[in-house]
Amino acid sequence: MNATQRQTPEFLSDNALQLLATGVEYFPALITAIDSAAHEVHLETYIFANDETGQRVAAALARAARRGVAVRILVDGFGARDFATGLGAALITDGVELLVYRPQPRQRRLHWHRLRRLHRKLVVIDGRLAFVGGINIISDFDAGMSGPRFDYAVSIEGPLVNVIHTDMRHMWHIVRWSHLGHRPHAPDFQPQPQPPAGTIQAALVIRDNLRHRRDIEEAYLEAMDSAQKEIILANAYFLPGKRFREALIAAAQRGVKVTLLLQGRADYLLQHHAMQAIYDSLLNAGVQIFEYQMSYLHAKVAVIDGEWATVGSSNIDPFSLLLSREANVILLDSPFALGLAAHLRLALSRDAVEIHRGTQHRSWLMRQINSAAYALVRLLVGMAGYGKHYTTPEPG
Repeated sequence: MNATQRQTPEFLSDNALQLLATGVEYFPALITAIDSAAHEVHLETYIFANDETGQRVAAALARAARRGVAVRILVDGFGARDFATGLGAALITDGVELLVYRPQPRQRRLHWHRLRRLHRKLVVIDGRLAFVGGINIISDFDAGMSGPRFDYAVSIEGPLVNVIHTDMRHMWHIVRWSHLGHRPHAPDFQPQPQPPAGTIQAALVIRDNLRHRRDIEEAYLEAMDSAQKEIILANAYFLPGKRFREALIAAAQRGVKVTLLLQGRADYLLQHHAMQAIYDSLLNAGVQIFEYQMSYLHAKVAVIDGEWATVGSSNIDPFSLLLSREANVILLDSPFALGLAAHLRLALSRDAVEIHRGTQHRSWLMRQINSAAYALVRLLVGMAGYGKHYTTPEPG
């Protein structure tokens, strides 16, 4: 198989999945699961902050390790660059095994390979319960915001847990062998295949630099191309390539109601302004765009025709779709999809502002800033060597 060829997601039946909205629901469920662990806790995260939330999760991991549970933590070397010398160092003394994906070197010269980050947020408990989503281990509340960070995760029971567990172990082995000197032990706990736990068909879809370079993007494109009624997409960092944008426009032009819920409060200015530069082309095609205002939007979810849904870590931008290691769950289940859609519609009506065609409230100067940011992102993508793989649309 060609290295860039897409692998079709393998949907497994008989799963039970529960939607967890924001860290308010996620962190209590995660800590309860860690406290119930009898054999193994395996956790991957981009950020593991030394704040009140991070300390609560770390305390649960330490308790598990002290009672003899094998606890393995894999963090990103940029997103969690201080973890190994802070909370991580204390956890190691309790018996936790820690690996860092691509540790940041002391010298700060720009090399494009450093943009390849571990952006996944995955947890498996005893090979029987998994969590997948976009929520980092960090406080859910930002200063000056009137609500928690807007994000999602899912808890999973059933046969799909074995797939997630196997993929996490594979990643652990890859990072383990990349470390010189002392390496943590290879996992020895072997969970049994998980029995049926529900009625949901679901698949794990990942993005990496070998056999799964475009799997997440292609899964979105296939679902959007077959959409007949409605596409609702919420994404924190939205700067789609040409094929993705054309799929949204084509859906809107054939009568599909296409609604985007995007970041309204800028946390990364370059990406935020580049995103706003492409609004006009989407609005002119009939796509509805809303900007979330209550807090930072960090979600990476979508619902199509009330049947297809995805929850995960992948943004719709060059960094997630071309460089980072990402993980999404895709579900074929009407009750779940309709529940997620209802949650998104509530946010659209209560906490977001619609951007209308021809009445955008940005000044001429702001439009010039947006265009310049967009041009800079295109330049960076080209310099990184991905221009032929990721053609960003012209703004306007």
